[in-house]
Amino acid sequence: MSERKVLNKYYPPDFDPSKIPKLKLPKDRQYVVRLMAPFNMRCKTCGEYIYKGKKFNARKETVQNESYLGLPIFRFYIKCTRCLAEITFKTDPENTDYAMEHGATRNFQAEKLLEEEEERLQKEREDEEMNNPMKVLENRTKDSKLEMEVLENLQELKELNQRQAHVDFESMLQQYKDLEERQREQEAEEDESEMKAMLEEAQGRRLLEDSDSDEDQPQGPAKSVLKSKPTDILQEVPRARVHPSPRGISPSLPARDPARAVRRSAFWVRILTAKTAAATDRQRRHRRAALDLSLTFCGFVASFVAAAAILEAGPDGPRSFRGRQFFRKDSSLLLLFPLG
Repeated sequence: MSERKVLNKYYPPDFDPSKIPKLKLPKDRQYVVRLMAPFNMRCKTCGEYIYKGKKFNARKETVQNESYLGLPIFRFYIKCTRCLAEITFKTDPENTDYAMEHGATRNFQAEKLLEEEEERLQKEREDEEMNNPMKVLENRTKDSKLEMEVLENLQELKELNQRQAHVDFESMLQQYKDLEERQREQEAEEDESEMKAMLEEAQGRRLLEDSDSDEDQPQGPAKSVLKSKPTDILQEVPRARVHPSPRGISPSLPARDPARAVRRSAFWVRILTAKTAAATDRQRRHRRAALDLSLTFCGFVASFVAAAAILEAGPDGPRSFRGRQFFRKDSSLLLLFPLG
């Protein structure tokens, strides 16, 4: 049995390959190839835009009597995607590009047009200088002036970059942060020293008042007799204390900065506010606990009252007492009520 997939073929002993006729194809034969549009184009028939990269099944042929440095030039035939009009373009090995030939116009050729315009102006200038020596001198003068302006602008840009290079924004920000940190630490130290001074002053005043009360204790009733109104104490001029204060604290302290006094008062206000809030919260919790306990006790009392009422009513079947159901069966009491 022969193989199904045969790779080798049988050649008879009298086989002569020179006797096989050769296939003669025309030189302008066309091939069907798959390609993508090499540039953006617009159809001249219907105005449809064909973008670069769109795929086509094109016909390819070799252009007769055209070549560049021995390289053949190929022509491609495609059809518009809307009106099926024929569009042709060919290779341009001289500029390593493709040249539009028929059926459409190429878009976005600004760079190519600019290069062509520059080449045209350069050619015209060379033609003028070739026949006019004064024109050569004028062109040289203009070129030298333009070169000087360009050099001056470049020097200005270099100086500007150097000035900006010396400015280190990171170091400036770091210095500003360090300054703010030092200011905060200094304010904290000042507040702490003021608090210590206030505590020492209060302790010294307390000691002085205790010593004064001990010394003036026998004369207390006589002074109370002399005062006729309770508000007279507000009009009295406080007498200067001459007793030596403990720890070397003088009775008369120098005037302090108003800003420090404001910060000190704000500090004590925050402390008192926090203490008041804590006390209020504690009282609220105690009040809520007492209310829960009283409600629980009232519930138990109501349950016992209901049970007593059922026992007094007797075995008369199911009853309803304020939303709770009670049943009596076989002289046994079944009390059903929610305890939640």
